[in-house]
Amino acid sequence: MSENLKAILRYYGISPWEIEVLYGFLNSHFTIVQNEIEVEDENFVSSLDIEIPLTFNEEFFQWFDYKRWEKVKAVFKEMKRRRGTGNAIKIQINFVGNPKIVFAVDIEDKVWFNNAIEKIDFVLELLPYHLDPTKLPSNIQEIIYKFDSESVRWRLNTASSEDKKYTFRGDTWKEIT
Repeated sequence: MSENLKAILRYYGISPWEIEVLYGFLNSHFTIVQNEIEVEDENFVSSLDIEIPLTFNEEFFQWFDYKRWEKVKAVFKEMKRRRGTGNAIKIQINFVGNPKIVFAVDIEDKVWFNNAIEKIDFVLELLPYHLDPTKLPSNIQEIIYKFDSESVRWRLNTASSEDKKYTFRGDTWKEIT
């Protein structure tokens, strides 16, 4: 099955060792495509964008194995530790599905960064509520979550359809004009 599923790693400022360790954890389940890119955001020394070709759901974690996922999260936290505080690293995890679910981690503080990484799994419990068609704008193709350090949890941030973008404020979606 892994030869059919391509996980894509796009990165800059990530050491060969860090990529090799991530590759090792992902390679058993995916064919890995690596793209070292030019600096895209001058505010960050390092950036890692991972595209996982599966839907973000309980089945993914059972198939991939929770222990393996914990090891991947440990690599992310080690990347932050090695770079220290400040805008040292930005990680974006994209789960392809309908809609695509994206977790954007760009927190300066190491403790909050680690907390965000640890709590990605917790969004599973809220996903049915967040994806409720009566609450979600129509034809949404992508939802981006950002970690809120004040409430110490992942929050809906933006959603995009083919021609519209929305932001989530309070408990409603508002179109961005």
